[in-house]
Amino acid sequence: MSHPAPPSGPGSHVASPDDLQRNLTNRHIQLIAIGGAIGTGLFMGSGKTISLAGPSIVFVYAIIGVMLFFVMRAMGELLLSNLQYKSFIDFSADLLGPWAGFFTGWTYWFCWIVTGIADVIAISAYTQFWFPTLPQWAPALGCVGLLLSLNLLTVKLFGEIEFWFAMIKIVAIVALVGTGLYMVGTAFQSPAGRTASLANLWNDGGMFPHGVMGFFAGFQIAVFAFVGIELVGTTAAEAKDPERTLPRAINSIPVRIIVFYVLALIAIMAVTPWRDVVPGKSPFVELFVLAGLPAAAGVINFVVLTSAASSANSGVFSTSRMLFGLALKGDAPKSFGRLSASSVPSRGLLFSCICLLAGAFLMWVVPDLVEAFTLVTTVSAILFMFVWSLILLSYISYRRQRAALHAASQYKMPGGVFMCGACLVFFVFILGLLALEADTRQALIVTPLWFVLLAVAYQFVRRRGQGGAPAGEAPHAAAALPVER
Repeated sequence: MSHPAPPSGPGSHVASPDDLQRNLTNRHIQLIAIGGAIGTGLFMGSGKTISLAGPSIVFVYAIIGVMLFFVMRAMGELLLSNLQYKSFIDFSADLLGPWAGFFTGWTYWFCWIVTGIADVIAISAYTQFWFPTLPQWAPALGCVGLLLSLNLLTVKLFGEIEFWFAMIKIVAIVALVGTGLYMVGTAFQSPAGRTASLANLWNDGGMFPHGVMGFFAGFQIAVFAFVGIELVGTTAAEAKDPERTLPRAINSIPVRIIVFYVLALIAIMAVTPWRDVVPGKSPFVELFVLAGLPAAAGVINFVVLTSAASSANSGVFSTSRMLFGLALKGDAPKSFGRLSASSVPSRGLLFSCICLLAGAFLMWVVPDLVEAFTLVTTVSAILFMFVWSLILLSYISYRRQRAALHAASQYKMPGGVFMCGACLVFFVFILGLLALEADTRQALIVTPLWFVLLAVAYQFVRRRGQGGAPAGEAPHAAAALPVER
């Protein structure tokens, strides 16, 4: 196996005029990271997690957030150890072998296609709130067409769109936390006679009203809300001054988890006792309705609509970059490795958007897909955990193979190899919990089929080879890339 030659120093980088352009500023990177950490699951899925775990759901989100912070720190040290690494495809292929780059890239692509299909369907459903007579396929088609058009222009425009999408989510959550604190401070009384108080967190069965099993049940859904937190790693190749922007984005993850998840959930359960939270409704809407905002449903519908659009936008961006990286290694058709005049992997963008529309069309044609939808999104979460695990395994290999680079690193992962092992054990624990429920257990049974498919495809690609080099073998990352004019 050949490796891309490590540069002379941990921060060295040789720019190519035909490479992905570093047009994402610190402002973009920070908000992309925040957008990745705040999923639609927080707005719509928190009702179900609260009903399952009660107030202990606060600890569930905090624990998952802490574990994923260490995954992101491992990724950060690896990306900054060699700026020729464009994403986690590159360092996994280099440190674990070509198979790891192939499996990571295609699995991550599939993760976002599945998530993107869910987002497009969600956008169609949310649009029905205002336009009930609009055909369901119209918003889906319009959304994908708009995101494709905007992403084809420049990467800076992607950063700008994601900046404002994330800003809407931040404003909504800060408004919710502020409203909740005000209602607690004024001892607000609901029409049902409930008084807003922090005591609501523990005065009805304690923090663990459903016991340990209820607490564990919360992990099954809560982990889905963090899907996309690693998105900042796919922006590394297009970040200005990555040695400054990536550490700042990753280091702020704990603060985001506290503000956007923990404080939001505390505010919700302090105002609305956990037993009163309806699993099928957004607790965000309920809190604003109690606060006397009659337009709450419309406002939150707009926020959730932009949250889904943000996720779909991230998916379109990241899948095209994954196809670009795979094409450079011969693990995908060479045409995906071509850049447009705007230094955007346009063919990868187009292919991913076609896949999104195909999935949306399928779900529109087959009306009863609720169970399949749960199955598919669970599969997506399992596959994301696979990608996170390969990041950790790459770090363990890096510490063994590149001790000098680790010693020179200015951004060392806290806890090192030990914390990598702890995070891997945690992911195994989550998989064990997914086996306890019938619907998530089906996903565990189905998911191995994806890896069987990849294994067969990898053998085919390895034998066939592309461009005269062994397939799957990483070319020098600074090599000039073909530009489509």
